[in-house]
Amino acid sequence: MTSEQVDAQTVSPARRWNYWLGGKDHYQVDRDSGDLIAKAYPAVWTAAREGRAFHNRVVRHLAGAAGIRQFLDIGTGLPAPGNTHEVAQQMAPDARVVYVDNDPMVLAHARALMIGGATTYVDADLREPQRILRSAELNATVDLSRPVAILLINVLHFIEDDAQARAVIRTLLDAVAPGSYLVATNGTTDFVPPEVAARVQASQAGGRAELWPRTREVFARFFDGLRLVDPGIVAVCDWRPDRADRPAPSEVSTWGGVGLLG
Repeated sequence: MTSEQVDAQTVSPARRWNYWLGGKDHYQVDRDSGDLIAKAYPAVWTAAREGRAFHNRVVRHLAGAAGIRQFLDIGTGLPAPGNTHEVAQQMAPDARVVYVDNDPMVLAHARALMIGGATTYVDADLREPQRILRSAELNATVDLSRPVAILLINVLHFIEDDAQARAVIRTLLDAVAPGSYLVATNGTTDFVPPEVAARVQASQAGGRAELWPRTREVFARFFDGLRLVDPGIVAVCDWRPDRADRPAPSEVSTWGGVGLLG
C-alpha cells in the first residue's frame, strides 16, 4: 500500500530506524516504539549502525572490485550518511541506482534529494516484486540485461513467512542477468541469551511482533543457487570489517551475506 500522506500517529519502520541511527526524521510515536524495542534489546542501537556500516562496505566492494554499475536498493529507508548512490558513485561516477520503498516520508525525501539522472525512486512494496520490476522508473534507469546488485538490507525481517521471502528473492533474481549480486541481511536470535530469545518468541506468539528474526540455516536458503562471496554468511560486523574494534556478533544479532548469480 502506498500513500502520499505522512502519518505522524502511526509507527513508521523507516522513521524508527532513522531514530536508531541517530537521525532527525522521526516523530514521538516512532521514538516511543524504538525505545520500547531497545528496552527489550538494548543492542538495537549498535545493530542499526553496524547494519549501515555493512551496507557501505558491500556497496564499495561491488562498485569497486566487482565492477557493478547498477544497484536496486529495496527498502532503502530515509536518507542517512552513506546512501547507496553516494557510496557507489564515489567509487564509480557512472553507477546507476534505483531506490524502492513504500513509506511516504521516504518518498518525500527522495523527491527532494535523490531524483535525477542516474538515481531514481520507485514507490512500491517489497512484497510486490513484479510491480517493482515493471515500473517505468526502474526500466528507465537500469538495464536488466546487464548485472545488477539487489540490496535487501534490513528489510526481509518484515516478511513473516520464509517461503514468501524466498519467492520474492527468486522473482527478483529471475529478472536479472548472470553476474548480478544479492545482498541481504536479517535479524537473528542466534547470538542472544535464551531469555532474550524467549521474549522475542513470546512477542511473536502474542501477535505483537513486527520483525521476524531468522536462524542462520533459514537465512542461508535465501542464497540457494548463488555463489557466496567470502567470507560467506556471517554477522554483519564480521563481513570484511575495516576496523579492529568492531562489536561482537551478540551486539549486532544480524546475519548478512553477498551472493553472486552465475
